Amino acid sequence: MSAPPENTPSIQERYAPGLSCYGCGPANERGLRLRCFEKGDEVAASWRASPHHEAYPGMLSGGIAGTLLDCLSAWTAAVHLMRRRSAAAPPCTVTAEYAVKFLRPVPTAGPIELLARAVESTDDRAVVAADLTAGGRLCATCRGTFVAVEPGHPAYHPW
Repeated sequence: MSAPPENTPSIQERYAPGLSCYGCGPANERGLRLRCFEKGDEVAASWRASPHHEAYPGMLSGGIAGTLLDCLSAWTAAVHLMRRRSAAAPPCTVTAEYAVKFLRPVPTAGPIELLARAVESTDDRAVVAADLTAGGRLCATCRGTFVAVEPGHPAYHPW
């Protein structure tokens, strides 16, 4: 993904500037601060690791890779459900389940590219497929189910 201009607000910055999520919360100074952008029917992100994100020299921790894929996928589901509902803002979505398949170690020397798309949906949930590419190679894939929750649900957090 070619990076949008730095002053272009991400999906999170537009709809959830106070979000403290470790992976994608703009308000979490110690988090990964993944910035996601709509790209047609898909959601994309580009992220750079630091040495403290590595499992061993030059390779990303699998937990960090999983967090990036989880956050990207949750926002993909939220944007998809927003469009499906013709809503002005995305619903609060939470992860019901997701599975990551690692194809090879994720190098940290350059940008880590992520791309996701909804592959199934109903009124309150979306199944999302996502890819993580680094060093010009597909390194991991993810498939998960993300559910829109309403006020009163223990995981509900208004944007």
